[in-house]
Amino acid sequence: MSRPVRITLTTVAALAGLVAVAFVAGSLLPREHVATSSVTIRAPIDSVWSVVRDFGGMPAWWDELRSSERVSLAGTERWRQNAGGFQMELDVVVDSAPVRLVTRIVDEPGAPFGGIWTYEFSPADGGGTVVTVTENGWIGPPPFRLMGRVFGLHSTIDGLLAALGRRFGETVTPVHGP
Repeated sequence: MSRPVRITLTTVAALAGLVAVAFVAGSLLPREHVATSSVTIRAPIDSVWSVVRDFGGMPAWWDELRSSERVSLAGTERWRQNAGGFQMELDVVVDSAPVRLVTRIVDEPGAPFGGIWTYEFSPADGGGTVVTVTENGWIGPPPFRLMGRVFGLHSTIDGLLAALGRRFGETVTPVHGP
């Protein structure tokens, strides 16, 4: 066997081995997870609520969200979003302005992930607003579960909260909850 063929076969075998390891390691991780992060924004609760509640305007301040458009659906407020290259639709499940907002990713057959995001807004000591986002989610494919653990289950929430801080001209550091 020639050297180029051996190198090619070794490379293919190594890649197949990595995929197998990712599959096995991901299979050992739980499908469901809970992740909570909070930040304090030095703005009134109504102002922070208005910015977060405007799903159509989110792509203007959150770079990860490429698009967000309202879907016409009788009786349900639904949004179609492209986040990080993934198309998804979410329903607004609870809208208790200005203290609580709950969204749920619409379950699609074969979807790699899903779940519920709960946004809570409360007055901060000394003024401003504490924004807490809790994800009760699931990740289907085992390699994606492994990636979620490697990159962190809080990474999307933390990205949203950091972008929200920038929207208000602040640099915030999300704090992870239990």
